[in-house]
Amino acid sequence: MEEIGLLSVLPPLIAIVLALLTRQVYISLVVGIWLAWMILSDWNILQGSIATLEGFVNVFRDAGNTRTIMFSALVGALLIFIQYSGGVQGFILRIDRLLQSLENKRMGKSRVVVELLALATGVLLFIETSISSLTVGTLYRPIFDRLNIPREKLAYIADSSSAPSSILIPFNAWGAFIMGLLLTQGIEAPFSTMLSAMVYNFYPMLALLMVFVVIISRKDFGPMARAEKRTRETGKLLNEGARPMVSDEITSCEMKEGVRPRAMNMIIPLLTMIFMMIISLAYTGWGKVEAAESFMDHFSKAMGRGSGSSAVLYAVTSSILVAMVLYRVQGIMKIRKMIELILKGISELMPLALLMMLAFAISHVCNELGTGAYVAGITEGWLSPQLLPVIVFVLSSFIAFSTGTSWGTFAIMISIALPMAQIHDANLYLVIAATMGGGVFGDHCSPISDTSIISSMASASDHIDHVRTQLPYALVTGLATALIYLILGFAIG
Repeated sequence: MEEIGLLSVLPPLIAIVLALLTRQVYISLVVGIWLAWMILSDWNILQGSIATLEGFVNVFRDAGNTRTIMFSALVGALLIFIQYSGGVQGFILRIDRLLQSLENKRMGKSRVVVELLALATGVLLFIETSISSLTVGTLYRPIFDRLNIPREKLAYIADSSSAPSSILIPFNAWGAFIMGLLLTQGIEAPFSTMLSAMVYNFYPMLALLMVFVVIISRKDFGPMARAEKRTRETGKLLNEGARPMVSDEITSCEMKEGVRPRAMNMIIPLLTMIFMMIISLAYTGWGKVEAAESFMDHFSKAMGRGSGSSAVLYAVTSSILVAMVLYRVQGIMKIRKMIELILKGISELMPLALLMMLAFAISHVCNELGTGAYVAGITEGWLSPQLLPVIVFVLSSFIAFSTGTSWGTFAIMISIALPMAQIHDANLYLVIAATMGGGVFGDHCSPISDTSIISSMASASDHIDHVRTQLPYALVTGLATALIYLILGFAIG
């Protein structure tokens, strides 16, 4: 793809700029994808347009993409289930009792406690970013609404607590993926190498710290401050003309009349999803373990080698099945009503599934263009050991921002950054950490990131508003991280 050169960067940039300026994410992505295929087709309009359509179809050739899209659709069924059963209302009543038990019952204190609970939930669900952001958004949205906290704040907490915790506590598919990449680069002890690199993985640490400080201090800035002011003065949870990622039918589904609100009707299905995530990771990775000293050793290694997309799909399906049995035993609904709600939930989440498809399509065509390889390649000749960590961080950030995928960024940058670190005798752990942190940072800033999309969806926030309000916090944290890498590059590089 060397002959494409600078043009390889144009499609993702056009898509991102259009999305930020027009707020039309779908159209912006389609334009970016079409432009990419036009470049690959030597500007032949007919071939480029046909290739664009085939590119959409080819998204489903990847089993992981298909599983993720299916998961996104099935989430709608789960959301409606836990609301119709009275599970959400029961959870709200429990949180209310918790708040009432506090000595200080002022609204400000209540806000801080609830936001801290949301942050803690996101960190504890480090098993998978989608489950983390989905759970935080789903659980706390009704409570945030009652406390008059803007939806953008909930989306920010959900998004900024999911990927950072997953990358810092790598006993999940993230860790398995990174270890696999390290193995391909000849690292004999990938797990210990990854753990050693975590000490220098400053962006996710600072991102979580930023959320904590913002919550405790109640000092917002940028678009988030304006969102808080809007909600405080007008009571509006969303901007005028905002388009929530979830339709009103999902977010405002009333619980069945006469049903006793019980938190367990939400907690049990969600705990099932988390538990099945762990079991599914182990199941899908069981046969990949070559040697183990004990059952638990085999289990832990298998979980590290499991398929994240499979585990998510199996987990949400199991959660729905457990919910169906739970609600049928209680007499809340019959099979016919369950099927009706499942179909309704899936249909209402079709816009999200479409957005996921477009995000995968632009990621794929960026790979075809060689966007990431080009951006990384043009800098190889002038990097020094001292500058390598900060440059790797910036490049990883840009690639993740352009493609919307931190995993794709890891795949591109680790294969380039590690050999460069070894050749230039730079600190290997620092470079690995810069790659991981940069991927998460760029992903946080990108409107085509799947984690950001799910955070917007679960929080029922306008997606572009979520990106705009989160961006200043991510940029401040990212700049601080870049400065740290610059200093450490000269200190220990």
